[in-house]
Amino acid sequence: MAASSVACCCFSFSFSFLNAPVKLQSSASPPICFVGASSLTPRASSSSKLNPEKKKKYAVRVRVRVRDEDSSNDGTQTMAFKSPSFGSSQKKDKKESQPTTDLRQTDPAKIHDASFLDAVVKVYCTHTAPDYSLPWQKQRQFTSTGSAFMIGDGKLLTNAHCVEHDTQVKVKRRGDDRKYVAKVLVRGVDCDIALLSVESEDFWKGAEPLRLGHLPRLQDSVTVVGYPLGGDTISVTKGVVSRIEVTSYAHGSSDLLGIQIDAAINPGNSGGPAFNDQGECIGVAFQVYRSEETENIGYVIPTTVVSHFLTDYERNGKYTGYPCLGVLLQKLENPALRECLKVPTNEGVLVRRVEPTSDASKVLKEGDVIVSFDDLRVGCEGTVPFRSSERIAFRYLISQKFAGDIVELGIIRVGEHKKVQVVLRPRVHLVPYHIDGGQPSYIIIAGLVFTPLSEPLIEEECEDSIGLKLLTKARYSVARFRGEQIVILSQASHNDVLFPCAFWRMQ
Repeated sequence: MAASSVACCCFSFSFSFLNAPVKLQSSASPPICFVGASSLTPRASSSSKLNPEKKKKYAVRVRVRVRDEDSSNDGTQTMAFKSPSFGSSQKKDKKESQPTTDLRQTDPAKIHDASFLDAVVKVYCTHTAPDYSLPWQKQRQFTSTGSAFMIGDGKLLTNAHCVEHDTQVKVKRRGDDRKYVAKVLVRGVDCDIALLSVESEDFWKGAEPLRLGHLPRLQDSVTVVGYPLGGDTISVTKGVVSRIEVTSYAHGSSDLLGIQIDAAINPGNSGGPAFNDQGECIGVAFQVYRSEETENIGYVIPTTVVSHFLTDYERNGKYTGYPCLGVLLQKLENPALRECLKVPTNEGVLVRRVEPTSDASKVLKEGDVIVSFDDLRVGCEGTVPFRSSERIAFRYLISQKFAGDIVELGIIRVGEHKKVQVVLRPRVHLVPYHIDGGQPSYIIIAGLVFTPLSEPLIEEECEDSIGLKLLTKARYSVARFRGEQIVILSQASHNDVLFPCAFWRMQ
């Protein structure tokens, strides 16, 4: 089996030139991974013991310790951020092949003179990650660099993994030797987007924010700009759009719309914009796919996802996250199965499981067949129409909604057609992928340290020592009520032995 990975590209550098200690941090179920170190040497981590056959996309950051320091269905939205009040104006472009007259065509031969490059900045972040096995303390600091770009109203956009567990964030403009302190306003972990602000007026002098363009078409030209590994100045790579589909987001362990491109994306490009030939930003570079059998596969967060993130933050004053339907679905490609379920046509997906914490548990049952979502027909492969002549995964429709939205489902239950309404809510994870607030909770009783089980804790301490069956149950069990946790005995005061096999469920 060929080794493969999808890695987020946030480049870290060392204060010492030789033998810099490097540590990988990834989300759950990591396969073999490629990262770029300060010595320009690829590194790899061990493949997942839980499911080695699955090529899961996941986030990777090279960390170097500091030694001297303790939507719409057609996907054609055009967004702009120019008004004094922070927000986005969205317009549907009826003819994508004919750009509006105010767009400027950029000559590829003069890309270095394009003014929109000045909106791309370099991000310097100091991270202090929590120690999940010793939850009352933190790990040693490390630094990393990434990219960001201006979107107007004193705001910068970058990747969430570039500023994860930040203690200090600074940014530097192209052609400037000064670094300015930035503040992280909000992070969207599931969509891997973060919003920054810079208070210094000097930083914004002569700045021109980027225009966010519409979703591109296949084979459209794309230019990726950022500050990747290999040098200190801005870097420009060019390619084309290879694919547009729902893809796995490494950092947030979520499935959202993504753009696949063949332009080079390297460590440090994370958070940088991708442009079309009109100088519009069509997305944010955030991860790559590495395999012995593939090459030149990079991923960009499209502007539809960016717009959803910004609108969510503007509406609620915080980021509430992407909602979910709360069901496990199965395709209905087998004619015999459709006949058994009394589904007369070649359509629909089977409900295999309903999560008790979701609103769908009030109206859906195991064995129901979902045939429509807001009057849009769902195919037997679990796909729905997308743009003019394409199809896309059914969960794309859910990702266009916001938490609290009500959707209408057409279902077949024992041969009877029904219409039901479901309120969409963010998924409740029994074992969370990320800790809210950054620092894990814990309680000490008679010298015994108890802490909730999380994916970062499994990655840090437990995966090599915990039983496979118990690990599978912990990762794939469904929460029976909101606030339910799996709690482990992680430390005992008389010694440093880890007890990963003692599990309790707590409310």
